[in-house]
Amino acid sequence: MFKKLVPVFIALAILIAACSPQSTPTMSPTDVQSTYVAAAWTIVAMTQSAIPTNTPTETPTATPLPTFTPVPPSPTLETTPTLLPTSTVNSADCWKPLVASSGAAKTKLRIQNATTGDVVLTIFLNQTVFGDCGYTGHSVGKGESITLVDYPQGCYSFSAFITTNNGSTKSFGGGCTSNPDQWEVWVGSEVITLNSP
Repeated sequence: MFKKLVPVFIALAILIAACSPQSTPTMSPTDVQSTYVAAAWTIVAMTQSAIPTNTPTETPTATPLPTFTPVPPSPTLETTPTLLPTSTVNSADCWKPLVASSGAAKTKLRIQNATTGDVVLTIFLNQTVFGDCGYTGHSVGKGESITLVDYPQGCYSFSAFITTNNGSTKSFGGGCTSNPDQWEVWVGSEVITLNSP
């Protein structure tokens, strides 16, 4: 009888084994971390390969530099520099207090406050042929005037900050001096003018 039941037991064992719940395989934390790192590097590689490369389409060629032929100066009767300074382009060296050189031709400036308030005036000298340039500042009360002596002849820019009972305003102007006489700097509420003597 036992021999007859053996095939039944084997079939039952196979059936029980087939129907029993199977355990799912689990990954170790190291395997999970390795999987994430590999996925991240794959994304980085794909991003880098998608960036367009800057491939020049034209072949660079050497451009020859310009050549300069010196022009000899024309002969003149005057061999010393003129005493009348001319303006040149301001350089960064000019953003300093004005100090006149000994060789510069001088002039006088009379500052007249024609506004209804107190004025703080900034005077800026553009660079002259003698190298003079820079700025000075002066305060002039309402209706008052001041005279400045030994200023280099040249081209000036003026800016004024005007304080009145009604508030503050600004005024700007400029001009060039060309002789040693006294020049009038007229500070108006909107414009500053430089008037010849």
